[in-house]
Amino acid sequence: MDILERQKDYFYSGITRPYQYRKKALNLLKASIKANEEKLLKALQTDLNKSDFEAFTTEIGIVYAEIDFVLKNLKKWMKPKRVKTPLTHIGSVSKIYPDPYGASLIISPWNYPFQLAMTPLIGAIAGGNTAVIKPSELTPTVSNLIKEIISQTFVEDYVAVGLGGAEKSQELLNMPFDYIFFTGSVAVGKIVMEKASQHLIPITLELGGKSPVIVHEDASLKLAAKRVAWGKFTNSGQTCVAPDYLFVHENVKAQFLNYFTEAINQLYGDHPVNNPNYGKIVNDKHFHRLRGYLKSGKLYYGGKVNPDKRIIEPTVLVDVDQNDPIMTEEIFGPILPVLTYSNLNEAIDYIRRQPKPLSFYFFSETAHYQDTVLEQISFGGGCINDTLYHLGTPHLPFGGVGESGMGSYRGKHSFDTFTHKKSILKQSSRFDFPFRYPNSKNGLERARKIMK
Repeated sequence: MDILERQKDYFYSGITRPYQYRKKALNLLKASIKANEEKLLKALQTDLNKSDFEAFTTEIGIVYAEIDFVLKNLKKWMKPKRVKTPLTHIGSVSKIYPDPYGASLIISPWNYPFQLAMTPLIGAIAGGNTAVIKPSELTPTVSNLIKEIISQTFVEDYVAVGLGGAEKSQELLNMPFDYIFFTGSVAVGKIVMEKASQHLIPITLELGGKSPVIVHEDASLKLAAKRVAWGKFTNSGQTCVAPDYLFVHENVKAQFLNYFTEAINQLYGDHPVNNPNYGKIVNDKHFHRLRGYLKSGKLYYGGKVNPDKRIIEPTVLVDVDQNDPIMTEEIFGPILPVLTYSNLNEAIDYIRRQPKPLSFYFFSETAHYQDTVLEQISFGGGCINDTLYHLGTPHLPFGGVGESGMGSYRGKHSFDTFTHKKSILKQSSRFDFPFRYPNSKNGLERARKIMK
């Protein structure tokens, strides 16, 4: 019997449905993560050279916070919700039941290999499902540790981990899971969606794309520079919601870039390639791809590399041609192309002609300009006068639109993602209206009076 059959049997036994079981599972998960926290910090350092601070804040701490938030609210979320019933249905009661899908498949990426495996798992457990996690083979130390943590905590019939490369993903995608949650590239997302369509499996796709940032002339420039630098170069730019390219108003370009380079020095030192806490590129393939982008435009700042350690220092490029590969492909690394504009509509028009981004960031102190970009640009989510921070709140759904993905999660939105809204009408048996039936006298006349 394969893992999917076993998980479906486990699910249909009903054991995963009660609130107490879900609560216990989430508490066990948190306790197991805490017991392995030091191992996780070392694993993240091994695979991505993440500092303890970055690893905890972006990978581990955010998972603790998510579990705590879900535990605080889960009982309320699980309760059936009573909704209104129309006059035509008098005597009946209408309710919406959050119903688990069943056996779920979670395919997670390498850039935040722990957090992006655990956060959807929290939603699957909270929703009453079983789960198979397929972590990335590009971060093997973390993936092996995920398997160790999960096997210590749960039976495989409930939560399991499948290790391997593309062939393992293909094997799992050929199985008729009840739900698929995928985080990764647009190209692989299309394959996952095609596979899901063969079994008509509901799916969430958390993809990427080129997330723009605009710095308008009325922005608080020094603070904007620091926040863009932090958002861009966290995890060496290997973040799906990192600013991919930047538009800055021509009147403040020189001043902004001066502040920006100062911010890089403050965050990573004068020689980031020698900073032991600065992240590395995940593998040689991505390192060489990123190194090729350094030929685009004109080098304004940075550009140094260390091939042995797969490090590319924070880099700024100017005078970039909009047709260069760096402007047509997702960068996913510590290189920021900077473009200028004289009128805000120029930047808006350029962004609207591209695939819809996962995130968008706008720096301006004027409410009118803020409202303008929010109304005219379609994107998954983002910030005004900040970067990345929208990911840190469980009250906001996280997800893309168009080529940047479909569906959302985090907090209650994770619970909603992993549950079907089952509509139930409980009808009275104490009386029966004859006009509902085709042989009733004056049925049409009565129906018109009630239904018009």
